[in-house]
Amino acid sequence: MPVVVAVLRESAEGERRVALTPEVAKKLKARGAQIVLEKSAAASAYFADSAFADAEVVADGPAALAKADVLLRVQPPTVEEISHLKPGAIVIAHLQPHLGADRVKALRDRKITSFAMELLPRTTRAQAMDVLSSQAGVTGYKAVLIAAEHAPKFFPMLTTAAGTIRPSKVLIVGAGVAGLQAIATAKRLGAQVEGFDVRPETKEQIESLGAKAIFVENVAGIEGEGAGGYATEMSDEYKAAQAELVSSHIAKQDIVITTALIPGRAAPRLITDAQIKSMKPGSVIFDLAVAQGGNVEGSKADEVVVKHGVKILGYSNTPAHLAADTSALFARNLFNFLSAFWDKDAGRPVLPDDDEITAAIRLTKGGKVVNERLLG
Repeated sequence: MPVVVAVLRESAEGERRVALTPEVAKKLKARGAQIVLEKSAAASAYFADSAFADAEVVADGPAALAKADVLLRVQPPTVEEISHLKPGAIVIAHLQPHLGADRVKALRDRKITSFAMELLPRTTRAQAMDVLSSQAGVTGYKAVLIAAEHAPKFFPMLTTAAGTIRPSKVLIVGAGVAGLQAIATAKRLGAQVEGFDVRPETKEQIESLGAKAIFVENVAGIEGEGAGGYATEMSDEYKAAQAELVSSHIAKQDIVITTALIPGRAAPRLITDAQIKSMKPGSVIFDLAVAQGGNVEGSKADEVVVKHGVKILGYSNTPAHLAADTSALFARNLFNFLSAFWDKDAGRPVLPDDDEITAAIRLTKGGKVVNERLLG
């Protein structure tokens, strides 16, 4: 019997992405998989059911879940959805175990083998599977476009018969995947761009994109990259020096994009009300970390907040605003994960317990919670 790979409509509010695209469905079909699709599962990402050649389209989610050997999702399945899966099924998604103990318990009790893709190690081998990086690049791009839409100024310098308009000044805080894409996008739009990060090793990356790199210098308190390439926690002395540096630059900016995250913790607060007050009226701040608590004082997810004449924006799910391309990237990440462990003779993925990738992201198996992060 061929392995059945199932995909449902995403049930999370505002989620427009889908975990399987026609491109990836075709690749899985070529490996011998059978595709089961809930009706209109991919419609929000602009993929019609008819684009999934030879897929079995079923009327509702429970019907698809009952058939699934492997369930692909973007967001975690609900407890109700988990109850329709057959014991021993595999679930691959953003599972967010620290935000959903009830889901982890349901996966365990149903004897589901579950994999949280956001826990992938940042290694060369896992790079093609890295859903966080693929989605982060899109968020940096989209944040700049949204900020430009809300700004009352041009990004590029314009020379006209009436005189010259100076280019907008843009500050990107955080030079990870999202931040670097934001820098590149702002530069392509013609802005004057500065990039700030706590990790000295990002200086070359910022400058390679044509931006000016700004850093706290000669202050102890951070050792650079921590686990997975993220910044480590900072000392109080470093935080004070960082606040002073950001304050000296932020008042000059027309646009600020913040992207700073620390895994497993609330996002660091980088921009205070006093700093916002120092900015010019009409300036715009886009807080990409708003869903994790926010880098900006007063930011609210999916709302436009105006403080001291400055607009503060942030989406709880920025990738969903470019659902066609983010779905394509996400689906390829999942395919790369599955194909790395695909057994041609068995016609299905064989996911070993002792592999560094599967061990890092497996949450439950055989009625037990097996991930060290949840057991510690």
